[in-house]
Amino acid sequence: MKKIDRRRKLFIVLDTETANTLKNMMLFPLVYDLGFAVVDKLGRVYATYDFVIYEIYARAKDLMQSAYYADKLPQYEAELKDGTRKMVSIMTAYRIFREVCKEYNIQAVIAHNAKFDLTALNTTMRYLTGSKIRYFFPFGLEIWDSQKMAHDTICKQKSYIEFCKENGLMTNHKTPRVRETAEALHRYKLLDNTYTERHTALSDVMIEKDIFARCMAQHKPMRKRLYA
Repeated sequence: MKKIDRRRKLFIVLDTETANTLKNMMLFPLVYDLGFAVVDKLGRVYATYDFVIYEIYARAKDLMQSAYYADKLPQYEAELKDGTRKMVSIMTAYRIFREVCKEYNIQAVIAHNAKFDLTALNTTMRYLTGSKIRYFFPFGLEIWDSQKMAHDTICKQKSYIEFCKENGLMTNHKTPRVRETAEALHRYKLLDNTYTERHTALSDVMIEKDIFARCMAQHKPMRKRLYA
């Protein structure tokens, strides 16, 4: 971890893993794994946090079996047992996140496809508190989408377009487009099309903070805010 330089602007890069519950014939994502890191615009890490959410992971066993990456549950069990992961209540995660935002004077939260993570965290808070708390993020904190940022920078580069064409990383649209997933972007960084994301929250954050830093280094106009 880096020593805090109070002159630097700091950010949080965040990722979630979710299970789905069915309500009124619609799927609602509930967070069982929350990871985030405090970083600067160069991608240097100042602190990391990795929480398994008790109410979803431990108390909703049937729900967890529907999780998209349910095959990873034995990995979670092993890491919880050996102490490399920590299980906390949603209120503890909520409190710590807000304390970190205040301690580091966080400028913005960044997530890849940020709308999904925003929806998942808000849905989880409302579900577990009976809507007594409706929003996970502090009021007024900017939320940036690194997928939008990459769309306006990395994904327009000829070298990225060529890499995607050569490695089958194009969409199935009538007019194929380059894939903008964190995994595809990280494969490009590594120049390795065999790389596969672990799809655990903090491990994915370590990929996404590099995407964020690479976008910030472009010095080009780009969309950042989630609803921009």
